[in-house]
Amino acid sequence: MTLIELLLRPVGPWGILPFILLLACAGLIFPKVLRNPFTWLALFVLLTARIIVDWPLPDNHIYLLAYWCLSLFLSLRYSLDILPSTSRMLIGFAFALAVLWKAMLSPDYIDGRFFRVTALTDERFTNAVMLFGRLSPAELKQNREYLQPLPEGAELLNPPKLIEPPAFRRFTWVATWGALVLEASVALLFLIPIKKLYWYRHFALLFFCVVTYAFAPVAGFGWLLIVMGMAHIRPENRILNAIYIASYFAILLFAEIPWAGAILQWGT
Repeated sequence: MTLIELLLRPVGPWGILPFILLLACAGLIFPKVLRNPFTWLALFVLLTARIIVDWPLPDNHIYLLAYWCLSLFLSLRYSLDILPSTSRMLIGFAFALAVLWKAMLSPDYIDGRFFRVTALTDERFTNAVMLFGRLSPAELKQNREYLQPLPEGAELLNPPKLIEPPAFRRFTWVATWGALVLEASVALLFLIPIKKLYWYRHFALLFFCVVTYAFAPVAGFGWLLIVMGMAHIRPENRILNAIYIASYFAILLFAEIPWAGAILQWGT
């Protein structure tokens, strides 16, 4: 499923991308290529090259994807028994670092500015903001004009006003603190090495993925977390495996179908 992700969301500049796609296709067609550890080592090298070439602009999950390919190489090369614990630690540390960045290193996140600005300026959130934030298209346009940077020293004669109805404030508050609490929960559950937390880990990760990536326009990150979570499933838990697969495709549907926009149209 990692290879499917690489095909659905290709990554890399033109000099690297063809090789990533070639390996992904070959791995899906030929089982021997899929199980060959050097396939994953090559993908790790290509993804690392992509990070270097695009530095410092690569999406966060590209770093995690590179680490994941390296862990697959090591598991196939030496022992598959290390893969469940490796996936658990990668997920745990990824979420722990996300919490560190948001809670300790980014005051604009804690006070809500990050989501308030992102929700208004990122067009991918337009439908969700209109649906849950109760902003009209005209109000959203006015807010974007308000946030539009001006040349240094310039001032508008009649500057637009920022419109933030209570519903919008609630939406961004829930997004801010809900994400932080969920990420902290996942980090703790995956980093604490207690077997009794097994089911809680999977529930927390699945809940995070389904809720977060219904809104966040980064399906590639959601798919990667789903795949890594599946590596932590015990062989006898087939139903849990099916739930993960269903979640994988749910994220695909969220990414490709503007469900919030459809609800808005249906409501009108």
